[in-house]
Amino acid sequence: MPIKTLPEHCTADPEFVNTTHEIAETMMRGFNKHYRIFRSFSARAKEAFEAQDWQYIQRLVADRIQIYDQRVAETIIELRENFAEVILNEETWRFAKTAYIALLVDHHQPELAETFFNSVSTKLLDKAYYRNQFIFVKPAAATEYIDSDRGTFKSFYPQSSQLHCCFSQAIDFFDWQVPFAHKESDVNKINDALLNHLGNNYLLNELNLHVQVLQSPFFRNKCAYIMGQIINGHARHPFAIAIMHNAEGQLIVDAVLFDPQHISVLFSFARAYFLVSMDVPSGYVNFLLQLMPMRNKADMYAMLGLHKQSKNIFWRDFLQHLHYSEDQFILAPGIKGLVMTVFTLPSFPFVFKVIKDKFGPNKNFDQAYVRDKYLLVKKHDRVGRMADTLEYSNVAIPRHRCSEEMIEELRQLAPSQLEETDEFIIVKHCYVERRLKPLNLYLLDATDTEKERVIIDYGNALKELASANIFPGDMLFKNFGLTRFGRVIFYDYDEIEYMTDCQFREIPPAPYPELEMSGEVWYPVNKNDVFPEEFGTFLLGDPVVRKTFMQHHRDLLTAEFWQSKKERIMLGQMDDFYPYPEEVRFTNNDDGKTKYHGQLED
Repeated sequence: MPIKTLPEHCTADPEFVNTTHEIAETMMRGFNKHYRIFRSFSARAKEAFEAQDWQYIQRLVADRIQIYDQRVAETIIELRENFAEVILNEETWRFAKTAYIALLVDHHQPELAETFFNSVSTKLLDKAYYRNQFIFVKPAAATEYIDSDRGTFKSFYPQSSQLHCCFSQAIDFFDWQVPFAHKESDVNKINDALLNHLGNNYLLNELNLHVQVLQSPFFRNKCAYIMGQIINGHARHPFAIAIMHNAEGQLIVDAVLFDPQHISVLFSFARAYFLVSMDVPSGYVNFLLQLMPMRNKADMYAMLGLHKQSKNIFWRDFLQHLHYSEDQFILAPGIKGLVMTVFTLPSFPFVFKVIKDKFGPNKNFDQAYVRDKYLLVKKHDRVGRMADTLEYSNVAIPRHRCSEEMIEELRQLAPSQLEETDEFIIVKHCYVERRLKPLNLYLLDATDTEKERVIIDYGNALKELASANIFPGDMLFKNFGLTRFGRVIFYDYDEIEYMTDCQFREIPPAPYPELEMSGEVWYPVNKNDVFPEEFGTFLLGDPVVRKTFMQHHRDLLTAEFWQSKKERIMLGQMDDFYPYPEEVRFTNNDDGKTKYHGQLED
């Protein structure tokens, strides 16, 4: 909405100033309510984990995504009902922002509260007023030294030169309500794994030798992680202890990760968000960045379930990148999609995806349908095989940074999503996604050995997605990409379906041979029918690809494979997914559970 300027004398009116303070307090109450609810979701995760209620944990992750927008909507309604006469005045927001900044003093989540203020105000204001004086374009509150009474992490000091007691105390610290099957043995294995990891680099103990662990476990699927680090002199050794249940329902340490790259994979953009109970999220983020310096704040906030804050930080990083770069946005390389138009900035490792106004043939759905599919992926367990996305509205890009080819394609294919000014190209809605190498382009130049490796991983990706109740719909290679470490990731979601909504069928024999050769369909096909034996026709034209696929993944061409996966899911049987290499696990590796496939993820 456009805003009006109050007369000069209104800025000094005590009643007006009090009103703007009430507006700020209303917004802060809205945020505080949101974060209380957010933490309640995380608090419930521990009970669900101990009760082995895996479906409830997944439901918590999915439902939590919606609560932010719900609180924003509630706050907007309250502001419109109680302050209708002033919320569209320019001076209101200048004073309200100043009053809001005062409320951030000693707040434990000031950076999140600033983002909440932006979310509310930008829905009330016209985009022409998205300026520094009305919203938090840059943070107003520092977060480096915020802490709670309880502290962000707990320290454990050894009584001797050994860390065995520290690891034991760290595990006990979380007051698990389910006993460990053999805790002493698990702790010995953790200690042995540390010595094995350090090898010849094992250092003499310094006076400050101790172990630090974050105050809350990190819950996801069937696993709880204790995140920590060993401090020894100036050296830091990060670790993650993975805790699961055994067949008897007792707790076990399944693995300990000391390799920073393995720990980083836990926080991959292709994984589901964690459930973590945090009073001071910035403290958790700063601690985690010590463990994984290759990550950034946007990554960390996203994986902690604070995806709105992740969006905010990502956008600040993007604007800074624009300031220090000169290249233009171009159309993304690869086969053009039937549903999305995609553009990218070559110097920035992301793509921007805009839903077209009209879709290609056989795409009988609308823009709302596509948005629902992307929300489905956001809420679902991505099992290391589906790229996360950031959703933005009213993205203003300097016009001189956009190629004419990109602007013209938006004009032709997505005019409803485009607004042009002399200075900016404004995209009304888009998704931002990590840029990957399209699998079909990779295969064009790959050696036979490279083809074999990625086709094996492609099949593994399909199987892991199926175990997570995801059927990709369109399995063409162009809808999959490779991360920088060569892992196959699915990224095109407009035809995605739950496995449980599909009917996997075998093609019945033709009544007579001539009909089979004619190309005509001789059997009835319903909307959600899938015939896996048809996949090979579209995928296996290359001889090397075909040989590799048939050697390792022939079962993907049978209805039996897909239907058996579907039946397991419908019975409530949830497969295990280990986001770390099989060789670091402490338990028997021949347990028939879903294994870690591929290389590092991003």
